[in-house]
Amino acid sequence: MEFTASGRLAVRLTRADVGKRVSVRRVSEEGPAGRKFTDTVGVLTSWDDGVLLITRRSGEQVAVDAATLVAGKVVPAEPARRRGPSATYPELAHVASRAWRPVESERLGEWELRAAQGFTRRANSVLPVGDPGVPLDDALERVRDWYAARGLPAYAQTATGAAGTQEMLCAELEARGWVREVSAETRIAALAPIGDAAEGRPVTLSREPDEAWLGRYQRKGASEVALRVLRAGPSVWFATVPGDGAVPAAIGRCVVDGRWAGFAAVEVDPALRRQGLASAVMAALARRALDEGASAAWLQVEADNEGARALYDRLGFATHHAYHHYRAPERGVRSPVAGSAERANRSV
Repeated sequence: MEFTASGRLAVRLTRADVGKRVSVRRVSEEGPAGRKFTDTVGVLTSWDDGVLLITRRSGEQVAVDAATLVAGKVVPAEPARRRGPSATYPELAHVASRAWRPVESERLGEWELRAAQGFTRRANSVLPVGDPGVPLDDALERVRDWYAARGLPAYAQTATGAAGTQEMLCAELEARGWVREVSAETRIAALAPIGDAAEGRPVTLSREPDEAWLGRYQRKGASEVALRVLRAGPSVWFATVPGDGAVPAAIGRCVVDGRWAGFAAVEVDPALRRQGLASAVMAALARRALDEGASAAWLQVEADNEGARALYDRLGFATHHAYHHYRAPERGVRSPVAGSAERANRSV
């Protein structure tokens, strides 16, 4: 917290700090035992009518009454990284997009509209990294029109919690009635330690997902569109640990793209979990990626997947940012827009 020369806490924030990462302390409770305080760190996304809206790293938005503030200051945009490779959000966003290619895409300025007949939100959402080239409201209407023409709901994939992420855009979307449906984490790690895992069950690598691999894949009955998404990417590998029957004991997918190796679809027979099969799959894929010149790893994991999170912790993965999918409100549903007309119509 910020202290004055006399040693007292001070609020050193103004409306001009909107868009910056801040740390605030506020009075959360007053009673006979005295005051209780709550600290909040995140990006200051608005300051209207005496209320500060702060977006935390996870994407959670916290409203703070300015009258309750006892301290506040701007803090560095990104904390020092303790482990793992260095990466900006835009770099990782584009690497992840190339690893899960849609069937159809189109540019809107620097934004990318992506569609794959509804197979996964990632392949059926706009990636709004950079400038759409038009005011935000116009861009969002074009996004909605593009998806409506394909019979799809309009989704936007955004991120919070790292340098270059989109806390301000998230706030703008929520002000317009877009609803956050799904949040997850993007994690990164050094690749070599993953490949150093001890040899376990035999792992077969191939360029194509065969019928056995698809039999273990959680999205049953994968369509031709799904296969096109799975196969697409700079250098795609599929891993299989054979099982006792036709369905493999474990599978995985990796996309090698320059220095990055992206892991996905790591799935294990529920009856065979905690036997090191997931680690074996990732180690085999990591060794192949190292052979192709990669040095860093990334993956995405949902917050409630405790088993996967524990595995990735052991393999050295650290959270880089949180990512979210926002769904547009139904056409004809009026949604309030926060802030001034100037704010509502600026480009992002």
